[in-house]
Parts: sequence; structure tokens; C-alpha cells
Amino acid sequence: MIPQDPVMLLSFVNLKLRDLYKSLDDLCDDLDVEKSEILQKLSGIQYRYDEERNQFV
Repeated sequence: MIPQDPVMLLSFVNLKLRDLYKSLDDLCDDLDVEKSEILQKLSGIQYRYDEERNQFV
């Protein structure tokens, strides 16, 4: 289960990416969530995934 609030989701995902996962794909596979769902929710608050930094910026 991932947070539904976009700001909480941003914090949750960036924390997990920093501490546990090498990529957004790894996180999504492990947590069994759709990558498109995360991308859509976070683009709604003007964040995009930066692969080089492995975080949403």
C-alpha cells in the first residue's frame, strides 16, 4: 500500500528510492504498484522522475 496523497507519496517514494531501490522499476516491482500510477500522481504536483538521480525532482 502506497500513500494516496501526492505529497506524502513523493516523500515515501523518494525515501524508498534513496534507501532501498536502484530504480523506480525495482520499487514498483517489489511493492506491486503500477509505475504509471506513481508517475501520474507526482506529475500532478509538478514532479518528474530523474533516472540519473533516482529520485523525483
